[in-house]
Amino acid sequence: MSSAASDKKTNVGSYFISNYPPYSQWTRDELPAVREALQSAPKENTPLGLYLHIPFCRKRCKFCYFKVFTDVNSAEVQRYVDALCSEISMVSRLAVMGERPFRFVYFGGGTPSFLSPKQLTKLADRLREHITWDGAEEVTFECEPGTLSETKVKTLRHELGVTRISLGIENFSDQLLEENGRAHLSKQVFAAWEWIAAADFPNVNIDLISGMVGETWDNWKENVRRTLELSPESVTIYQMELPFNTVYSKDMLGNQVESPVADWDTKRAWVDYAFSEMIRAGYSVSSAYTVVKDPNKVNFSYRDNLWQGADLLATGIASFGHANGVHYQNVAELEAYLSTIESGELPLGRGFVPTQHQQLVREMILLLKRGHLAIDYFQNKFGVNILDHWRSQWNGYVDEGLVLIDGDTIQLTRDGLLRADGMLPAFFEPEHQGVRYT
Repeated sequence: MSSAASDKKTNVGSYFISNYPPYSQWTRDELPAVREALQSAPKENTPLGLYLHIPFCRKRCKFCYFKVFTDVNSAEVQRYVDALCSEISMVSRLAVMGERPFRFVYFGGGTPSFLSPKQLTKLADRLREHITWDGAEEVTFECEPGTLSETKVKTLRHELGVTRISLGIENFSDQLLEENGRAHLSKQVFAAWEWIAAADFPNVNIDLISGMVGETWDNWKENVRRTLELSPESVTIYQMELPFNTVYSKDMLGNQVESPVADWDTKRAWVDYAFSEMIRAGYSVSSAYTVVKDPNKVNFSYRDNLWQGADLLATGIASFGHANGVHYQNVAELEAYLSTIESGELPLGRGFVPTQHQQLVREMILLLKRGHLAIDYFQNKFGVNILDHWRSQWNGYVDEGLVLIDGDTIQLTRDGLLRADGMLPAFFEPEHQGVRYT
């Protein structure tokens, strides 16, 4: 039986697949190859992106597994911002930059909107001393509603040139927000929404999470109703997972308690309901997680370019990048990150040099999250017929009602979309089957 069909409970170790091979296979031994990739001219016609990690949050959510810090003072935040600016300066001189403009830029976290308007302006000014993203197709900025102000929203739009603001609402119920450790309450969502609407961002995205602890059908339907009432350009819905380092996971492992998160069938039913309601309201499904109001207006440059092998220069603690076909991650300890940059060195932590087959697997499984694959695309790029190469896997998914094959196209059914991440490990190489992902 496939992994996509065999799960019920949300157990510790479930994960969202964002790369291949698994991060647990990346090592410091590959850092010489990473440095060589960064110091080599870029491959022709390869898009370039920039990721900036802001690791601060007002609170740590109980389901969070990212590298974040709370209870920091202004001096510590400023030291980090200064280090990030210095890292950008070093990155701007790398040979892999070439003469390429940034096609996409992503401010992630943590909570990028944790920074003050003054710090954001300083960051933008320092960055533009070395690089520019004025011509980027997409500049994305993640926000926690309670960290926003009217001044900050205007700063994002006019000083940083943000084109896509992503608002981490997650749920509209104050009770659920408090139970799951979120820092904001619903009243802050509606205050922030007025400022965001007035700033006229080309794309405003709302994040929701299916399966937050305490979620019910009635509350989920109310989440969908309120989201449609706000009418954002796009909506992203994640199904709650339990990677090893979350508060909930540690409680389950340490105290041997039952999973507090809804089972997978329930979470998928909630996402299915949301997709159906949003399609009925005029939205289109863009991926296993995303619906868009106007596909002609909204594109996901970060997602689509990155999933097709674009170079991504990663800055900030623990951030992940990709350059000239080589994966890398910055160091994951704060003092090591800061002191390495302050000594004039890039804070590289570990890397991986994928084979061509591994590049094929990575691109295929990530693009499958969009819900469809063109067989000819992979034949032309990698010289492999993915339908023939993984015939047994595809046939199994067809039999389970997760996949349709129509000529040159492999298409996920609605059930397949809802199970996309669970389907992907079937295409991993044998040595990566069953290993810890991170």
